[in-house]
Amino acid sequence: MQISSAFCRAQQASHTQRAAESGLSNVRVISTNAAAAWGIEALAAERRETRNTRRQADAAALLFLSGDQSLSENPDRGFASAL
Repeated sequence: MQISSAFCRAQQASHTQRAAESGLSNVRVISTNAAAAWGIEALAAERRETRNTRRQADAAALLFLSGDQSLSENPDRGFASAL
């Protein structure tokens, strides 16, 4: 299971808020670092989600152009005509 960009952004916001509200310097440093790490992970998740959306659109276009409605026995491989 992969983490969604929405989850990453929520975690980033949570850590940013914790850093802003804390009176302890070590909590602020750790929360700020955690927020930065979640921001990096969110960017990776957004790229992954964009890539998956593009892949699905390409598979749908291929299905439309080929006219083949059958699916592959292997769900990881997409449509039978794409083999």
